[in-house]
Amino acid sequence: MKSFFEIAAFAAGTQALVTRGGSCCFHLTASGGSSGSVGQLSDGQNRIGDNSLSPAEFCIDSGSITDGNGRGCILTPPTTQFQCDEGATPTPGFSINSQGMLEFQGSTNFVACETGQNGGLNIYTTESSDLSQCKSIQLTADSCAPPAQTTTTQPPAATTSATNNGCGTTLTSNNFEFPHLIIPIDSSSPDTAAGTQFNGKVTSTVSSIFNFDIPQSDSGKTCSLVFLFPNQADLQTSSFTFSGDGKIDFAALSSAATSSTTFNNAPSVSQDLGTITVSPGNSYVVSTFSCPAGQTVAYEMKNAGSTNLEFFEDFNPSP
Repeated sequence: MKSFFEIAAFAAGTQALVTRGGSCCFHLTASGGSSGSVGQLSDGQNRIGDNSLSPAEFCIDSGSITDGNGRGCILTPPTTQFQCDEGATPTPGFSINSQGMLEFQGSTNFVACETGQNGGLNIYTTESSDLSQCKSIQLTADSCAPPAQTTTTQPPAATTSATNNGCGTTLTSNNFEFPHLIIPIDSSSPDTAAGTQFNGKVTSTVSSIFNFDIPQSDSGKTCSLVFLFPNQADLQTSSFTFSGDGKIDFAALSSAATSSTTFNNAPSVSQDLGTITVSPGNSYVVSTFSCPAGQTVAYEMKNAGSTNLEFFEDFNPSP
């Protein structure tokens, strides 16, 4: 069973997959020499570093990738640029390993090279003399990783429940969504937009908003909002600081946050989901409901007592 620090993951109902047809769909995040979500230009070029681009959706089927518009993703000669073209036959040889890393022909190594446009970098499988200002990167998918083990359990269909001794709310491969935008807002600096972050934070003045993009393919399924809080000793690459009484209020918001969201202009609460007293070594099902398929939805975590919590949002398994 994976043990990881995952705040407010969407887990689709029993045996549900984030899929389109026979394929499995995902978003990509780069790490290494350059980091950030993989976005896409209108012509299908995949880029990182351009903050004007929204995270792109991809789907993999039998080693071939298409994008959210159904375009075949290819490696253009001679530079091996990774892009998706209308009418193109997808290049085979891609896979996602059990750690969630995208591979091409068994290698997780990719290259990101400067474009000179909006800070964006194009993605390639190999570096060549035709390219300049390149950095080595790896690409991580937020779903579709094959299970590391076969024994799985499903989240209970209940609200505000807790399981001791690790993350009892097991998220099996392909059945959950990570937040694609994390925005802290601070009542002590009500007009300051902190922008998207990798860390979630809850203090006496700071709360965090999490955006989720729910695929249309989840229509008719049941979703759960879950909060996984492992012990520090169980974490491989994540970490957290925690003090206080652990009381956190969860709420659904009326609209999604943006990188410009502040305390003063944050979306209003559409439904308060209640207060949970959290502690390490537990997992919590905050709420269970019909999946809001095809929508971007937002949830807020805020202090409801004396809680101070900051954590790195991560999915890596425990050692």
